[in-house]
Amino acid sequence: MSDMDLLVERLRAAGLSAESADEAGGGVVAVAGMVTLGGGAPLAARTVFAKTLRTPGADLFEVEAEGLRVLRDLGGVTTPDVLAATPDVLVLRPLGPRRDDERFWADLGRMVAGMHTTARSERFGWHRDGWLGRLRQDNTWDDDGHSFFARRRILRWLREPQAEAAFDRADREALERLCAALPELVPPLPPVLTHGDLWCGNVLSDLGGDPALIDPAVSYCWAEADLSMLWCSPRPPVSDRFFTAYEEVAPLEDGWRDRMPVLHLRELLSIVAHGDDDWGAARAVRETAAPFARRPRSSGNRWTADGMTG
Repeated sequence: MSDMDLLVERLRAAGLSAESADEAGGGVVAVAGMVTLGGGAPLAARTVFAKTLRTPGADLFEVEAEGLRVLRDLGGVTTPDVLAATPDVLVLRPLGPRRDDERFWADLGRMVAGMHTTARSERFGWHRDGWLGRLRQDNTWDDDGHSFFARRRILRWLREPQAEAAFDRADREALERLCAALPELVPPLPPVLTHGDLWCGNVLSDLGGDPALIDPAVSYCWAEADLSMLWCSPRPPVSDRFFTAYEEVAPLEDGWRDRMPVLHLRELLSIVAHGDDDWGAARAVRETAAPFARRPRSSGNRWTADGMTG
């Protein structure tokens, strides 16, 4: 059975009258397509975006649908309408391709800044664990942002088999020392609603051409963690306008650019843990952690991949 036949079958099993599906690229986790539903409405109104998993049963689509609604309702972010979400399928109102001009990226910067400044929490984390790609995102609540980021966003990935194979003891100890130094590297920042996977591939346009976001991995975390995804991932030069527009709404703490590689470790380690390190993510992790390889261990709290001691 082809991927598109599987998608149509799953949609029909969910009670949706899917007539046909054309493959939609861009994703690596799910089988995705543009689907034509039956009915008397015009074709444009019957065209939806849908995806399924080859091995369904997890709560990935339920979590994703919740994240899209939260970003919209609490963060004021434009997201696609969720038409259906079951363990087997997620059906969304289609969006358009991303525009790449200064106005678009400035609008996106202001939209994300608005989310970061209006949707805040008393603690870091989320009321449930989520997903980042094919692996669980640990969202256990924590009152301390440095502890949360160290344990749930960096060291958590070292327990995955692919990461265990990629990094030796010296690499792991360097990352542990970096985590111990987080209070020196990152100033106290509040927990704000974050998209969690804010790279160019998850930025699209709504039907009016304005910015819209997909595929969230939401939690209350540092705003700069979201920014690090865009800053450190491949992006068009015009996207620099995002950061200037963002700061017009939410000025950043001094030195934020220097912190971007440290905060981007979460994404790099996730790539390695997924077994997708075909472009040097593990090497980039080592380069960022290298200054901490011979640093004396802190006499205070020290986080490790297995827990926290101190």
